[in-house]
Amino acid sequence: MDLNLSEEHEAVQFAARDFAQNELLAGVIERDNEQKFDRSLIKKMGDLGFLSMMVKPEYGGGGMDTLSYVIAMEEISKVDASAGVIMSVNNSLVCWGIQAYGSEEQKEKYLTQLSSGDTIGAFCLSEPEAGSDATSQQTTAEDKGDYYLLNGTKNWITNGNSSGICLVIAQTHPEKGHKGINVLIVEKGAPGFTIGKKEDKMGIRASDTYTLMFTDVKVPKENRIGEDGFGFKFAMTVLNGGRIGIAAQALGIAAGAFELSLKYAQERKTFGKPISDHQAIQFKLAEMATRIEAARLLVYKAARLKDEGKDYIQAAAMAKLFASDIAMWVTTEAVQIHGGYGYVKEYHVERMMRDAKITQIYEGTSEIQKLVIARELLK
Repeated sequence: MDLNLSEEHEAVQFAARDFAQNELLAGVIERDNEQKFDRSLIKKMGDLGFLSMMVKPEYGGGGMDTLSYVIAMEEISKVDASAGVIMSVNNSLVCWGIQAYGSEEQKEKYLTQLSSGDTIGAFCLSEPEAGSDATSQQTTAEDKGDYYLLNGTKNWITNGNSSGICLVIAQTHPEKGHKGINVLIVEKGAPGFTIGKKEDKMGIRASDTYTLMFTDVKVPKENRIGEDGFGFKFAMTVLNGGRIGIAAQALGIAAGAFELSLKYAQERKTFGKPISDHQAIQFKLAEMATRIEAARLLVYKAARLKDEGKDYIQAAAMAKLFASDIAMWVTTEAVQIHGGYGYVKEYHVERMMRDAKITQIYEGTSEIQKLVIARELLK
């Protein structure tokens, strides 16, 4: 595998790093405290192409490859993991899903909006009783001829309040089990579509996470993606790609915490010398750097396999499993290196530790990733 980045990839890396350092960094602590993401920053992300990196140019996207996307995700998540997850959901789950499986009319209508940052998307799969067991959908989409009647509740929805377009997974034919599930495009403001409570989260606090409720929402048949009963396969397919994005987010969190720790260790002095001169700190930094590099290689491999049209299910699961564990471990060590300063918000690493935890949970828990990997190994 070629480990060298092309000039195009280096340009993407530079642009994402510049945006993160010059636009995201200044207000990141305030956004975390207030649990609110500045809408103008979402628009800037759209203007710079970060919300539609893999969308074809004819629909307003950048037409880039998956590797470009994960490179940008890492740089942005180094500074603000909340911005990273907004970007990930819009790119990996919503835009990619519509582009891969939507009708031409759906692509023309929705991808341009999602690409520009005028609106963002939400992916509505999880329910009060359907987390890891995605087959147990209680939200129903009753076939009424030329429309579906949507009823149910979706939990823990990223971009739940700020999104304008939702992909909702719902059961139409209960007797068929997971083969009776559909995916519907539901626009914000539809009668019967209400926003429920906002979750008060441990991490990624600037990213809005809400409960969404649907009560007799009429969804036109033309808003169904794919054939009748395609919804579960759609969800599992986009989640496979989404795991690459979350792996890149986890990688970014780890790399950001490491960079801060390296800088701090060279500046902070104890016993008359920088703490980086102490072997205990050197060993921590060495192991952090090594594990991060291993995670990066796994993420890049998964991205390249996807770009080459090869089977990337196992690689994506491995990348997410390993990178999320590394994010949790590195950020914990980063707090330790910073000592008492690591425990206060001003030094950022405590936020990164809080942000890291969710990468082991959403878009498939670490335990689910192990099941996926084992299933692929035993084929």
